[in-house]
Amino acid sequence: MKLTISLILTALLAFALCLFLPWWSIAIAAFAVAAVIPQKPGKAFLTGFSALFLLWGGLCLWISSSNGHILVQRISMLILKMNNPYILIFVTATIGALVGGFAALTGSYLRQKK
Repeated sequence: MKLTISLILTALLAFALCLFLPWWSIAIAAFAVAAVIPQKPGKAFLTGFSALFLLWGGLCLWISSSNGHILVQRISMLILKMNNPYILIFVTATIGALVGGFAALTGSYLRQKK
């Protein structure tokens, strides 16, 4: 139950913070939720990773599909040298997920230290 609540809370808080703050505010959201809700470090990492992977992956897919994947296809050709927008969306979601996972892991370790 804690896993589901912290997953939803992390995603909602990260989305709300990104409306007003820079992209790295997702780390603040994952850190804060993991520091408040007690979990083991492995589960905290999994929660932060999963919440932000789903959030960033879903947002990237939604934004990209609204314009027919035009920009993502061009960036994919520049960076990956192949025309596959879904790989670039996966890479973007993974970067956000790693930031969130490590921030949640740090918050969990901080909570244990108290």
